[in-house]
Parts: sequence; C-alpha cells; structure tokens
Amino acid sequence: MKLVRFLVAGVVFGVIMVQSEAASWYRIHEMFLFESIHMYGLMGAAVAVGLMGVWAIRRYKLRDAAGNPIVIEGKDPSWRRNVFGGVAFGLGWGLIGACPGPLFVLSGMGYASAAVMLAAALAGAFVYGMVYKRLPH
Repeated sequence: MKLVRFLVAGVVFGVIMVQSEAASWYRIHEMFLFESIHMYGLMGAAVAVGLMGVWAIRRYKLRDAAGNPIVIEGKDPSWRRNVFGGVAFGLGWGLIGACPGPLFVLSGMGYASAAVMLAAALAGAFVYGMVYKRLPH
C-alpha cells in the first residue's frame, strides 16, 4: 500500500511538471537566456510554498503519519560546499537542459534521450556514493 501512495504522488508530480511546463526544454532554455520569467516564477512559488510548509511544521509542531515529531535540522553553513554543489548542478542542468525531477518526468513520457540522461545521472549518484567517504566534506 505504501508503494501505491508513492506511485500516485509521483504521477501527480509528473502531471504538475508537464502542465506547468517545468519539464520543457524550451522553458529552461528561455530561463538561461533571461528571455522569460516563467521558470523563475515557478521556482519562486516553490520556495514560498516550502517556506510556508517549514513555518507550519515548526509553529504547530506537526507530526508525520506515524505520529513522530518532524525535526528539521540546520544545514552546514560552509559556503564552499554550496558554491561547488551549485556549480556542478548548474553545469549539468545547462548541459542537458533538465534537472533531476524533469528527467524522471521526461523519461516517463517516453523520451529516450531523457532516459539516457537519467541513467547517467543515476550512475553519477552511484559513483558519488562509492567515493563519498574519500572526499573532503
């Protein structure tokens, strides 16, 4: 039953990504060329919803489905980690024209090129997991 909930959530996420054109290479291209505010508006709305969600969790001391308190831990304030991670993410996004969320959506829509990129992204995550302990953090 738990897997069905995840599947439904994934399908809803995919429909939202397609309908909002967040999985559109054209919209992403427009964003990088500063020709349209569409993607910036989507990201700004997502940040606003996330901020309201975190505020509500902290304000009302919300609990998860199992009744456990939701704890949001602070992040490492190191700027290097954020800068290098952001550069790596941005380069990948710029090179292939999609970030990880839309890669799943585009693969689900049947685009073979997206499936290849998704496989490469998953392979990269796997390699990172293998060498994680040897990297400076």
